Amino acid sequence: MSDRPTEPAFDPDTYAQTVAGALGIALDPAWIAPITANLRVLHAAAETVGAFPLPDEAEAAPVFTA
Repeated sequence: MSDRPTEPAFDPDTYAQTVAGALGIALDPAWIAPITANLRVLHAAAETVGAFPLPDEAEAAPVFTA
């Protein structure tokens, strides 16, 4: 049993409206569907990356400059 609280399900519609309001951006109703579709894709990608196990010994990649 885990002591971690479960996170609520991601709701892109609520997120888009909340963030737009916080930033003072008026969203054109015609753009709500494309915005929330992109948020769904980005959320799925973030879950995939976040689920990839990394050992504690993992180090960040070095930065190469020319």
